[in-house]
Amino acid sequence: MGLRSIIHKMTAPSHQGDSPSGPVKMILIVNNGLKMGKGKIAAQAGHASVQATLNAGQKNPLVLDAWLSSGQKKVCLKGDDADHLLALEKLAIDEGLLTSKVHDAGHTQIPSGSLTVLAIGPCQDELVEKITGTLKLL
Repeated sequence: MGLRSIIHKMTAPSHQGDSPSGPVKMILIVNNGLKMGKGKIAAQAGHASVQATLNAGQKNPLVLDAWLSSGQKKVCLKGDDADHLLALEKLAIDEGLLTSKVHDAGHTQIPSGSLTVLAIGPCQDELVEKITGTLKLL
């Protein structure tokens, strides 16, 4: 049994939500104001990806299945600070997109509770581009 099948069985008890009509991706927006090191960013982005994948399995398994079967495209972008990430989250939620936030435990570089990464999706490319299309690549 492959990873895709395992994740699908764990997260998708029933088919609900809408099946995407185009390409899908996940967007990871990193809080650039925290000045995290590369390793810290990688770890936080990993947390966000896992959290967003599980969230999609519970709330829209058809999109998750489309994303898993199309190569799990992820794009990492820069966000200015926590307020910027929260504003982007509100826009995404208003559009009906799935979001996941990662807050750091505070064991290493940054204060406990700091918002490090906002994940949007997985969702259709065209929907998330309306919100994140002007952000710079990490």
